[in-house]
Amino acid sequence: MHIHILGVCGTFMGSLAQLAKDLGHRVTGSDANVYPPMSTQLEQAGIELMQGFDPAHLQPAPDLVVIGNAMSRGNPAVEYVLAQGIPYTSGPQWLHDYVLPGKWVLAVAGTHGKTTTSSLLAWILEYANMAPGYLIGGVTNNFPTSARLGETPFFVVEADEYDSAFFDKRSKFVHYNARTLILNNLEFDHADIFENLGAIQKQVHHLIRTVPNNGLIVSPSADAAINEVIAQGCWTPQQQFGLTSGTASGATGNENPSEWQAQLNAADGSAFSVLHQGEVVADVHWNQTGLHNVNNALAAMIAARHVGVTPEISAQALAQFAGVKRRMECLADIHSVKVYDDFAHHPTAIKTTLAGLRAKVGSEKIIAVIEPRSNTMRMGVHKNSLAHACTDADDVLWYQPAGADWDMDEVVNHSPVPAKLLRDLDELIHCVISLSEADTHIVVMSNGGFGGVHQKLIDQLRKHAL
Repeated sequence: MHIHILGVCGTFMGSLAQLAKDLGHRVTGSDANVYPPMSTQLEQAGIELMQGFDPAHLQPAPDLVVIGNAMSRGNPAVEYVLAQGIPYTSGPQWLHDYVLPGKWVLAVAGTHGKTTTSSLLAWILEYANMAPGYLIGGVTNNFPTSARLGETPFFVVEADEYDSAFFDKRSKFVHYNARTLILNNLEFDHADIFENLGAIQKQVHHLIRTVPNNGLIVSPSADAAINEVIAQGCWTPQQQFGLTSGTASGATGNENPSEWQAQLNAADGSAFSVLHQGEVVADVHWNQTGLHNVNNALAAMIAARHVGVTPEISAQALAQFAGVKRRMECLADIHSVKVYDDFAHHPTAIKTTLAGLRAKVGSEKIIAVIEPRSNTMRMGVHKNSLAHACTDADDVLWYQPAGADWDMDEVVNHSPVPAKLLRDLDELIHCVISLSEADTHIVVMSNGGFGGVHQKLIDQLRKHAL
């Protein structure tokens, strides 16, 4: 079959393209911007890429067109598909129809941590010799590609709440037929397609309705928004998790009623014990930090146990977890000045990431360089939360992206730590350099390319270090 993918260079659609190629199909694709690293990965897989959305790309007609959710009516290729009657489908529906039948699907949903938790879960199963298939919306350092078919029925998928296509406004995750479902957390996001938190909760409940009664739903006990959704109706066994205080000897107190608990053995989250019904079942020592990552790991361990992996084996796997690109990825260490890249897209993500770093580095200097680039933050929905998301930084440099719908001066004015707003990248880099000193941690936070500021900053730091 010849499959053509519109919007092929997105992380999700690019991963689909690789799965389709592995299934033996001829795969071509087009996108407005064809550039590395996804373009390189696709070309190496033997997938022909085309720049733009020229209807000529669809001549002769492919057997099926998979249309990405970034495509809309008025797009020349979309209009041609409809006018010519070429068979088409959405990416999530294609995955449902061609990859997931007969699979034990382990889906990871939630506002934050989907990519990291999916990567953790896939790696745990891989370490346990279960050879899973997976589709992850990012690049994990433990695997060479972001998707593969696998050699067993187990398939891990990052289950996004974003809509499926212009003709299917259901969330992607309702297509996946999950048997094991992780609901990491639930907050308001994607204000470009959801009116409020209740609209997202409605989609999550649609997802819960698809999980069979011999499956498992894993969720944090303290997340009120998730508990509200589950209270609407749930037909699947549940296991909840949370953090606890006290010692890791089983004497945990009654402050957390969760069946599964994590007890910190290091303040930065790099070491913790896992307790099941009050008894220690594993100790984890790994390279990740932050309470959010402890929660991600605990959720992945519970899901892995559902398919037969013991907590002890999971802990061994976590010790060898190499992280995910753009999730507090250390890009450079130049004379004790470290530069990190982090895919921050929400105030909660900013706050938990900086808190984790603060717990790790103590009193060393932290400079947060933030571009509020996500659709929701561009619209100003979270503007009242942004300033106080940065309390663990020593200095915050905000970058006003082009096309933002609101002025960020008020974020700076209400900042509890020294903050500055910049609109020029060169000026931003100069300001970062001037603030840097020995033992400084520079965290660049954006869900986009940020004008290549990461490498420009590293180049300037090296220049000044000479």
